[in-house]
This record gives sequence, C-alpha cells and structure tokens, in this order.
Amino acid sequence: MARRPLPTETPRERAFLVAASVDGSTALLSPDESLAELAQLATTAGLDVVGSAVQRLHRPDPKTYLGSGKVIEVRDLVEENLADVVLFDEELSPRHLRELEKAMGEDVRVLDRTALILDIFAQHAQSREGRLQVELAQYEYRLPRLTRAWTHLARQAGGGGGSAGSVGGVGLRGPGETQLEVDRRDIGRRITHLRRELEKVRQHRGRYRRRRRLAAVATIALVGYTNAGKSTLLGKLSGAEVVIADQLFATLDPMTRKIELPSGRAALLTDTVGFIQKLPAMVVAAFRATLEEVAEADLLLHVVDISHPQAAAQSRAVRATLEEVGAEDIPVVTALNKIDRLDDPRQAEAWIDDFERAVPISAVTGAGIPALLAAAEHELYQGMVPIDVRIPYEAGRLVSLLHEHGRVDKADHTGTLIHVVGRIPKHLASEFDPYRKTRRAAAGETASASRTKGVRSGSGNRRRTPAGKGRGPTA
Repeated sequence: MARRPLPTETPRERAFLVAASVDGSTALLSPDESLAELAQLATTAGLDVVGSAVQRLHRPDPKTYLGSGKVIEVRDLVEENLADVVLFDEELSPRHLRELEKAMGEDVRVLDRTALILDIFAQHAQSREGRLQVELAQYEYRLPRLTRAWTHLARQAGGGGGSAGSVGGVGLRGPGETQLEVDRRDIGRRITHLRRELEKVRQHRGRYRRRRRLAAVATIALVGYTNAGKSTLLGKLSGAEVVIADQLFATLDPMTRKIELPSGRAALLTDTVGFIQKLPAMVVAAFRATLEEVAEADLLLHVVDISHPQAAAQSRAVRATLEEVGAEDIPVVTALNKIDRLDDPRQAEAWIDDFERAVPISAVTGAGIPALLAAAEHELYQGMVPIDVRIPYEAGRLVSLLHEHGRVDKADHTGTLIHVVGRIPKHLASEFDPYRKTRRAAAGETASASRTKGVRSGSGNRRRTPAGKGRGPTA
C-alpha cells in the first residue's frame, strides 16, 4: 500500500475575533459590520477565522478593555476553538495588551486591529518607499509596547557592589541599564533614520510634482475605501498591468499612469493606498509622502463600491481621511463602481444624488467609463476662473500656458510686462498667483513710490541741527 504524502504547507493560524460596542461611540459601522470587516482583514493576512464575540460596554475596562467575565468567556472560547491568535477590533493600549496576554495564556497571541493592518501592509509593500513607510509605522506602534521576558530585563553590569556586581572602576559604578532601555534607544535611532529617508522620498516626489506643474499636465488621484476597485479602474483607463485581487489592501505602493481625456488632453492618474475606517494615526503619518500625492492633486476620483451594503459609511470614512491629510477642498468626481454586481445596473442611479458629481460605472466591463472621463475633464477644464495678471517677459511660459489651456480675452504689452486678462482652469490658477495685480494696486504702488522718493529728496535738503542745540519742547 502506497504511503500518503506528508503535507508540505505550513498550517494557517487560527484567529478568534473580539469586538466591543461602547456607549456613546460614533463608529461608522455597527460592531457586527466592523467585525465582518475585521474577518476580511484576518483572511487577507493569512489567518483562518474560527469564532467571534461581541460585548456591549458602558466604558472600556482600564485593565483588560473587556469586562472580567467576558475575558474568561473569550479565554474558554479560544481554548475550545484551538485558536492561536485573538484579534481585537480596536487599538489596545500597552496595558490592555499585557493583561489580556496574561489572561489568555502563554500559547495565545493577542493582537489589535492596528497590528493586523500593519502586518498586511508589510506583506504587500513592494517598493523601497512602501517598505520604509511600513517599517516606520511598525516601529512607532511597537515602541510603547516593548516587552521582554524577565531574563531579558536583567541590568547590564555597570560596576559597583550589590546586585550590579563589583566590576568597573571609579565613575562606572551604578545599576546599569536594562535590555528594554537598550532596545528602546535602538528603535529610537532607527525611527530617526527612517524619517530622514522618507523626507528624501517626500522631497523627490515634490520635485516630480513641480515638473508636472511646469508641463501643465493635470493630475488625478484615485481615492476610495480599500477593495473598492481603484486598481482595476486604473488598469481600465490606462491599459497598465496592475495587481488586482478581491482582498483588502491588495495594492499598497502608489502607481501613476498617463491617460487620455475625451478632448485628447493628457492627464496623470495616480492610484494610492486604500482607506479604511479606524485607519491608524501612525499609518497616516508614516504614509505622508504617498498621501501628499492626494493633497496635491488637481482632481480626486473617489471610487465607491456601490454594491457594498455599507457604501455610504465607507464613503464617509474616506472623506474623514481626506480631511485628515488636508485634501478636503480638492474637487471630487465620484465613480459608483461595480454596477455589474447589482441585480439591475440602473439601481445605481438612485444613489447619484447622495455623492458629489457621481457617475455609475463598472471598471470590469467598462460601462460608464466614457461618461466618467467626460465628467473629470469638465471639472478640470470647464470650471475656469477669471484672472487679471501682469506677467514679465522672462515668465512668458505662462502666457503660452494660458493660450494652450485657457482663454485669453486681452493681452497688452506694456513696457517690461504683458497685461493679460482671461480665464484659466482652476488647477492651473495657482501658477499665476505671483503675478495677480489689479490696476488700483499698481497705481497705489506707483503713488507710494513717488511719495517715498519725494520724502527722501526733501530730507536730503534739510539742514541738520547740531547735537544739543535743537529747539526744546514748547509749553
């Protein structure tokens, strides 16, 4: 009888999920809905979900977050389901983690939502920039949560007597420092190094954005909840090969591709990291260089999975993150994606009024894509703003820019300046800000200069009074 081959794959870890409903909380999703999302995150990270529990709390317990009775119940369920990991749907404090690990036992790890998201990011980061950002976020998360077994907490011998030993000489006696303190210092140095490297990345991206500005190419940033279909849409619009997977945070590294608008104008479309409710603050901070692509875009293309039952709540989570990164004032066109998953694609029309400039589309079939591009181009170029500028000849590039992308109503050559009146697309208006000047302001400056010159010439004819011989104050 032939032997059955032994399994070669490492068995997947088993996860037990825990969520809490705290009175007075303003969460976008209900505990059950948020727990379902946590299950998706766990699956994406490579875990098998074997059970879950929810507790309603008046306020979190300062020691274990959950009530003491619920902690015992969760521990028993973890043992019953042979779980390896307990996942909490909130960010836990260092004390919560420490006490819960004690309660669950040595063989069970306790992780919170933030640690899980960072683990997924670490798996999916491919570029050097992405890996730097993930590493920084991980270190900043772990630094206040450093723990070691008691054997690692022994102090290094610093000389002197007592428990520190009798080695060393004068000036070296003392308790030494713990391994934990050494680790904290090493991590602090690494965080400083990572921030310096990411600052170089940020400056590099800034230089590229300035070049795009000089080329007068409009930039569009794809934003949306994770797994809303941004990467699929980028591939459909640009023809680029992108990673597409039906999982959360399938793509992490930003990608920029050139697309063509209906009029033949070119634009740059950038896919960025997906958003999610309860997005950790250190992730937003660490991904500053990437998220600046969103804050500096001329237009945001907000992709919404209209087939998802919580599409409205996901949209609010995206808007909240956009406000956090300073992109709330950028014009938005909304792509109501995945209409191919609806029983009737026309159902999406009922949602149009609930979103900004919404267009129902399917990034898979291509339905609605021409209308989406037309809406994006209209927002970029048809919403022109008036300008009245005086441009020096050495900045003549701006005059060409105005003729190419805007409308010139009047152009007068006066001395060393070109006085131009016209209209320009909103995303290019900032290029002309240094040269905006009304006739009244210019006349006021000329009059002010004349007065200053007159005062100076008058003061030059004034006879100086010797020190101590001037007229004193009159009574």
